[in-house]
Amino acid sequence: MKFTLGFSPCPNDTFIFDALVNKKIDTQGLDFDVVLGDVQTLNKWAIEGKLDFTKISYGVLPLALGNYIVLNSGGALGKGVGPLLITNQKNINRLHNDPTLANALVAVPGINTTAHMLFSLAYPGAKNKTFKVFNEIEDFVKESPAGEQDMRLGVIIHENRFTYHLKGLHKLKDLGEYWEETTGLPIPLGGIIAKRSLDSVLAQQVDRLIAQSVQYAYQHHHTQLAGYVKEHSQEMSEDVMRQHIDLYVNDFSVALGETGKHAVLKLLEVYGQVNNQNNALPTEIFLPG
Repeated sequence: MKFTLGFSPCPNDTFIFDALVNKKIDTQGLDFDVVLGDVQTLNKWAIEGKLDFTKISYGVLPLALGNYIVLNSGGALGKGVGPLLITNQKNINRLHNDPTLANALVAVPGINTTAHMLFSLAYPGAKNKTFKVFNEIEDFVKESPAGEQDMRLGVIIHENRFTYHLKGLHKLKDLGEYWEETTGLPIPLGGIIAKRSLDSVLAQQVDRLIAQSVQYAYQHHHTQLAGYVKEHSQEMSEDVMRQHIDLYVNDFSVALGETGKHAVLKLLEVYGQVNNQNNALPTEIFLPG
């Protein structure tokens, strides 16, 4: 049997799924058509119900729950892993006059992303936003035209956490730390979801296989990265790839557990507050097992 599976080419996802999609583990007769995409594209497809299994930003989960259920494995949660709010040097001295960022132009990696939700939670008064692919944001902030009235800021994720300072940019706030201080929970960044129309036994089988794939990666590729990871991260140094994996792949990637589920439910609650929505969610959010 063959199913579509979407995830990003980022090192944490290729690290997690390498053993599964390249059959380094016994896939028990299952095959996958892999679709690689950036987080905003995957989020859009999740809303449309395009793929059988897919990685999403937890920020889009409320819009996808009608068609999908959350798997226990393969996701990214943790502490110290949240998005960062950055700016360029010329805006540093201007920011003390506008702590709410009401006059700032802020680049955010996608409207339906966890990064957008965390930013909105921390800065509810910031309404002037532009939505871009995550790897375009550093240059957008850096290349602020001379004489521009709006301050340019950006919310960065993934490997840009490790490289923004190399472009002369400055961190204003760790939005992940803000979440942790506010909730006391790990940050739910990305998760794996499965179509509700799929047989639940099959979904549980895939869930277990993803967990096995993570465990295989830890056992065989934590010190020597797999070629699959490197071929999709050619513009990164191996050191940055490792930092990326160490930051986003952890015990929550094997299994959400009760703490992880609590964090996801809290994010759903925050989504309703930020978006002024009180819509009822499906009774079953997480795949049993």
